[in-house]
Amino acid sequence: MTEGKSRLAGTPTTNIRLIPAAREQEPILANLLELYIHDFSEFHPVDLDQAGRFGYKHLPDYWSEPGLHPFLITVDEKLAGFVLVRKVRALSSADRTVDDPVWDIAEFFIVRARRRQGAGLAAAHQVWQLFPGPWHVRVMHFNRSALHFWQRAIDTFAGHPVDPASIERDGKTWAVFTFESRAADSI
Repeated sequence: MTEGKSRLAGTPTTNIRLIPAAREQEPILANLLELYIHDFSEFHPVDLDQAGRFGYKHLPDYWSEPGLHPFLITVDEKLAGFVLVRKVRALSSADRTVDDPVWDIAEFFIVRARRRQGAGLAAAHQVWQLFPGPWHVRVMHFNRSALHFWQRAIDTFAGHPVDPASIERDGKTWAVFTFESRAADSI
């Protein structure tokens, strides 16, 4: 578990924690994923199943496959979101081949009540400190608010502007930020 502090607009310093999700917390993540996918359905067509759920078929893999890491995000000890981290092959980069492994944020979600208050920024920075090495962060081009958030989060983490590359996959255009993270104790 890692902890960070962030100043929320008009409030005192707030504790933001990144908590590794245990297998028994899978139903909590599944519930949060429903909210996330509902929000995401504005940008990407996703159908409900017959039970009225979106589902996330890869969620069980996060407790059985190597290189997959599920986390819950709390603000002042209250559940505020989640992040799913995975090790994947690089999409492309001027300094990497496509087969080089990189860290990737598979999914990232902050509940609406905690957005634009620093919780997402602090949680993203904590993730990058936990997993040193090369990173790719992918964002659909037409998800403007996410693109703005990730640009700000990555630029402040790196300490300089990081321009994304544009990649076309399955008929969709993605902005892909590529950067390097150092271990928390070396930052």
